[in-house]
Amino acid sequence: MPEIPKDLFSQSKPEKPSHIFTVSELTRHIKAVLEGAFPEIWVEGEISGLSRIATGTTFFSLKDSASLLKCVLFYSAARELKFELKDGMKVVCSGGVGVYEKDGKYQLYVEKVEPKGLGGLQLALEQLKERLEKEGLFSPEHKKPLPFLPSRIGVVTSPSGAAIRDILKVLNERFADVHIIINPVRVQGEGAKEDIAQAIKDFNRLNNVDVMIVGRGGGSIEDLWAFNEEIVAHAIYDSSIPVISAVGHERDWTIADLVADLRAPTPSVAAQWVIPGKEDLKGQLDDIKRRFKKALSDIALNAREEVDDLVRRISLAMEHGFALNKNRLEATAKKLALLNPAAALEQYKAKALDAARQMQVRVTHLMSLKRSGFIKAAEKLSGLNPLNILARGYSVTFLLPQGGIVKDAAALKEKDVIKTRLHKGEVVSEIRQVTRGVQ
Repeated sequence: MPEIPKDLFSQSKPEKPSHIFTVSELTRHIKAVLEGAFPEIWVEGEISGLSRIATGTTFFSLKDSASLLKCVLFYSAARELKFELKDGMKVVCSGGVGVYEKDGKYQLYVEKVEPKGLGGLQLALEQLKERLEKEGLFSPEHKKPLPFLPSRIGVVTSPSGAAIRDILKVLNERFADVHIIINPVRVQGEGAKEDIAQAIKDFNRLNNVDVMIVGRGGGSIEDLWAFNEEIVAHAIYDSSIPVISAVGHERDWTIADLVADLRAPTPSVAAQWVIPGKEDLKGQLDDIKRRFKKALSDIALNAREEVDDLVRRISLAMEHGFALNKNRLEATAKKLALLNPAAALEQYKAKALDAARQMQVRVTHLMSLKRSGFIKAAEKLSGLNPLNILARGYSVTFLLPQGGIVKDAAALKEKDVIKTRLHKGEVVSEIRQVTRGVQ
């Protein structure tokens, strides 16, 4: 490139210029001057005319009340942005001034962009939250209930952080017999979001846990950012296994918290919520036993009252029968006394004895029938005893978590969790198929 004559910008005009520039030469000189004078600067302005081409390069202008500056943001720098650029957004851009030689225009080649006012991460969080909410990822209808008593609990977190120690400590105190599967991941920095999303997908692919806890200990918004990434949000949303989000402390909220089926304020609380304590379960069982015994006592009391009433009615019937036959006998004796023929007396005496025998037979038969009915009622009462019914192979099914007794298959649906009480022990199941209307 030829040197720029020293008198090029002087006030006096030489009679004959020492060098005549081509357009390209002049443009290259201007480019060198501008790039040398402004290698790295910060410029504040409002985004205007934002556009993006297939290669990922973004073009826009920065403007203020008086001027406009063309800007170029290449894909390598654009992919580092946590938030989305929009027309009208006020930003501060860092980069160097250069000249695009093809059309001779100068422009700012942007390396970094910061929003004016609100922090970049906070703005990115608000933008992603708004978009995912419109997509329905936070919908309450999509959230799955937690299993009442999971036997296998998955944990997605760092194997060296405080969160896993807190979770294991609480779970051991509450229910030491539960099986815990840890899927170790990075929870911050490069690759953390991919690790977390893949761990959630792995648990679903293997289907080896009943519920999972996803989280980490507290930190800054930068430390927790992996749980604000869209890839993690979709992994939680797509999970068929219930997910408890336990990220940071109670004051910390992330996108993962909003998508998860349940948000715990801390990892320790997540461990408390994921499974009931043994003492709590023992208390519930004791309460069920008390209510069951009371129900049996009420049944026995009602049956006893029915039996007593039956005995009273039988006694009244017998007394009435005896009185009626006694009156008939006395009336016959009076007639005999009045008539007093020996043959008639013998005849009526025979009839009286026959009537007495018939009455005795009938009374005996009636007593036999009543006795048989009484025995059947007692056997029926014994058969109504729920414990005896369970001993014969029957069972009682409760719908969880409410605990109501299931009497009709139509009250159930797929993925409901039920508890079946057997003669010895209980079974907790998940409904796979419901057949209605079968007698």
